[in-house]
Amino acid sequence: MARKHGKKFLEAQKKIDGDRLYTPEEAVALVRETSITKFDSTVEVHLRLGIDPRHADQTIRTTVALPHGTGKTVRVLVFAQGDAAQAARDAGADFVGADELIAQIDRENFFDFDVAIATPDMMGKVGRVGRKLGPRGLMPNPKSGTIVQPDELPRTIREVRGGRVEFRNDKTGLLHVAVGKISFSEQQIFENIAALMEAVKAARPTAAKGAYIRSVTFTSTMGPGIRVDPSAAQTMQVAA
Repeated sequence: MARKHGKKFLEAQKKIDGDRLYTPEEAVALVRETSITKFDSTVEVHLRLGIDPRHADQTIRTTVALPHGTGKTVRVLVFAQGDAAQAARDAGADFVGADELIAQIDRENFFDFDVAIATPDMMGKVGRVGRKLGPRGLMPNPKSGTIVQPDELPRTIREVRGGRVEFRNDKTGLLHVAVGKISFSEQQIFENIAALMEAVKAARPTAAKGAYIRSVTFTSTMGPGIRVDPSAAQTMQVAA
């Protein structure tokens, strides 16, 4: 059954030429112009990549520090003990603990956080709740930079709060990444997307063959998609 769109969506869609590939600058302006929600919509980037996600050596999982953040308050949980736990508290982590925090997650299904960070010595214990954290994307992982040495905790917590986001391809080889809010200026949105594109290019698997970034679409929450010229998107740069 074909999806039926509302009047606001259809009116916004009329402003977009579906047969055209827009420049990144044009697409950013259109994303803000075609936002249809009353709340502060999230700006999203969707990429189709030339990878075969069935092969482990062609999967992508990494992070990017968005220069203007995501516009979202990030709740940080840290698995640590002793001096490392105190350092995490001093750095502003929302939840810090060891055995008691792991038990709370296990018994009470406590998941009121967005990112979990752990020191290496805690991973043996954290593994006990891996089956609960993993499916939610909350399990600390070295690829996402969330297993860190105690002296790296303050910097990592600041980065996560300040706009560092993790992204990974789905099983079809697509990337879906939130890069800010409609209330951001066009320049802020552009620079956040430019940072993402740089990170995606840097994460290209050596086993990937042919064209790597095959399609690029900008959109906002519940808004229409705007197709972007992939070659132009790959030359986007954050202002010096």
